[in-house]
Amino acid sequence: MPTIRRTGATLIAAALAGGAATQAVAPAEATTAAPTAAFGTATGTTTAGSTASSTTRSSTTSKGTKGTRAKSAKARNKSIARSMIGKHGWSAAQFACLSKLWNRESNWNHRALNRSSGAYGIPQALPGRKMASAGKDWRTNPRTQIKWGLKYIKARYGTPCGAWSHALSRGWY
Repeated sequence: MPTIRRTGATLIAAALAGGAATQAVAPAEATTAAPTAAFGTATGTTTAGSTASSTTRSSTTSKGTKGTRAKSAKARNKSIARSMIGKHGWSAAQFACLSKLWNRESNWNHRALNRSSGAYGIPQALPGRKMASAGKDWRTNPRTQIKWGLKYIKARYGTPCGAWSHALSRGWY
C-alpha cells in the first residue's frame, strides 16, 4: 500500500507532467521514490537524460523487513565515497554536495535503475554501461560506480558542488 508521501509525490509528478494520477499504485511503483517530484523537477533529467522520479529503489530484505539492508548499504556506499574524494583533492564540504546529489539521484543504491531512461547505479550513468570504463563489475560493485561517478563529476563540473549547483538549476547533472 502506498504511503501518503508516495501518493502525494505521484500526484505532484502527474500534475507536473500534465497527466492524471491513477487511483491505485502498482507494487513496482510503490518502491519508486520520487523526492524530486515534490520539488518540481520531475520533468528534469539526470546524468544525460535519466529522470530522477522513476529511479527504482528496493529496501526489502529477504526476511521482509524494510530498510535494514538498504540503510547498511547506503552507509557503506557513502563511506566508500568519503574515502575516495580526497584522491580528487576535495574537502568535506564537497562530500556534503556529493551526498545531496547522489541522495537525489539514487539514494546511494548501487542497483538503482531508472526504468524510463535506463540510467543505472549510484551516479545514475546513462547508459549504465559507460561505467565499464571503471571496471567490468560496474553492475554490482559500488566502488566501481563511485570511482566512475567521481571522475565524471571532476571532468564535467570540476567539483561535486559544481555538479550539485547544476542539478539544482537544471534538474539534471
